[in-house]
Amino acid sequence: MNDFYNLLLGSAINIRMRSLCVLLIFAFVVAASESRSIVSHPEPLSSFKINATQNAGTCPFSVSIRTSCSSTRYTRDRVSLSFGDAYGNQVYAPRLDDPTSRTFEQCSTDTFQIYGPCTYQICYLYLYRSGYDGWIPYDVTISGYNTQPVSFYYNVIIPANIWYGFNNCYRTGAASVTMK
Repeated sequence: MNDFYNLLLGSAINIRMRSLCVLLIFAFVVAASESRSIVSHPEPLSSFKINATQNAGTCPFSVSIRTSCSSTRYTRDRVSLSFGDAYGNQVYAPRLDDPTSRTFEQCSTDTFQIYGPCTYQICYLYLYRSGYDGWIPYDVTISGYNTQPVSFYYNVIIPANIWYGFNNCYRTGAASVTMK
């Protein structure tokens, strides 16, 4: 009877230890996954300078801009964009807006073919808006010859008269791009 009691008590301790180990492993996995999760949001960049001499036009890029359903019905805002890679290759597209063609209407997607220097993986994107309508892009997706498609999520009003966007170049492992 004593052996049976020790076996039963040992099993109960084993179950508790196993449960504790499973719980600790689960907590570790959750904590590790949380530490890798980076919430990316757009930020202003006042020192951003356009390198217009780089727009050689040798590679095509498809840029799709989806306007938020929270945006104004239509906009007269002037919208430009610039994107590039971690190695200093920059593509600049001035004045994508065209109120006569219903560009950037609420809940719509506009796709542009833009030519610029060939790049490696696109890791930054900045939008520039001037005007009074308060246009709100939902997201911007860029694809090109030598790069995987990449999306940048906004869904906020772009502040007027300042470059506003994302610089994820430090996450690629390559040298960070200098925005001057």
